[in-house]
Amino acid sequence: MEHVRTAQPAPTRSAPRLEIRNLTRRFHGRTVVDDVSLMIEPGQVTCLLGPSGCGKSTTLRMIAGVEMQDSGEIWVDGKLVCDTVFRVPPERREIGLMFQDFALFPHLSVAGNVAYGLTGSRDDKRARVEELLRRVDLLQFIDGYPHQLSGGEQQRVALARALAPRPRIMLMDEPFSGLDNRLRDGIRDETLTLLKEEDTAVLLVTHEPEEAMRMADEIALMRDGRIVQQGAPYNVYTRPVDRASVSFFSDANMLRAQVNGALAQTPFGQFLAPGIPDGTDVDIVFRPQHVRIDFDRGGSGPLPTPTDGVAARGVVERARFMGHESLIEFRMSHDASVIKATVPNVFLPAPGKVMWLTIRRNRCFVFAA
Repeated sequence: MEHVRTAQPAPTRSAPRLEIRNLTRRFHGRTVVDDVSLMIEPGQVTCLLGPSGCGKSTTLRMIAGVEMQDSGEIWVDGKLVCDTVFRVPPERREIGLMFQDFALFPHLSVAGNVAYGLTGSRDDKRARVEELLRRVDLLQFIDGYPHQLSGGEQQRVALARALAPRPRIMLMDEPFSGLDNRLRDGIRDETLTLLKEEDTAVLLVTHEPEEAMRMADEIALMRDGRIVQQGAPYNVYTRPVDRASVSFFSDANMLRAQVNGALAQTPFGQFLAPGIPDGTDVDIVFRPQHVRIDFDRGGSGPLPTPTDGVAARGVVERARFMGHESLIEFRMSHDASVIKATVPNVFLPAPGKVMWLTIRRNRCFVFAA
């Protein structure tokens, strides 16, 4: 008997936990958020990263429902939550909120703060409060009050309170910026672990690239109300879309040159500029850690190589030890510009010392000026 194979239906892809489509918000004729779209899966942490005033917090407030968009849609688990006509009230969106100031109620105990907003029997609420306080290692303070806690402990209470109703989405607006550096890294890691365990989709607003790189599964880089680049932290860092994106993550050096035959000629040798028309001015951007330093050899530097190009002469202006690396600033002999270089550990050449610099070709970015 011949067996007939029937085509199997393709598996349906589940909707993202949070999806925002073409959100736009204007204030007094000025566009603050401009056509922003994002998708976040359960258990995923996305960082909305950008300078102050670029529209990050406004985007968060629209998702939370405390700000109304001028256009665009917000979807949760494939269901429309808000457009310009239909609107689910904020308290019914199953979205948790965490802010920089923690916003704990001073007149309520730690238990009362965490239980705020919970429904169900008294025993059920108490069990949920104890479970979360145990997970953030604060069960011993269950009957205490916020003023009796340190800043780090208050932040963990705020996290427990936000997680208590089991929100599907957590919105976090600079929640760690009020903590000192000694506490910040540990509490960020603890928070991230707990959110992952709860399978919560997280949208974190921050202006600190290091925080975004440490916490995010995906970074959405925002500037002037728009998302200019989006992707995994490694890709956003190593494949920037423009000069400003390079500079936002770290110090950046720049050379200006003109393209001729898909090559840009500089005192450091030639750089590839494929696809850029002849006569176009370009910015060649590179980070301080990708500058190689060589000693002077009787008035000359190292020989050219395909990977590092031609060496250019520089004079040390200043050298500083930064804790895990040294930062050296050079005044370049060819045009008196300043180029910064970093090297691991301690390297502090004296001001006035002549040295030679080369640039790693595979770590440079060429953009039309």
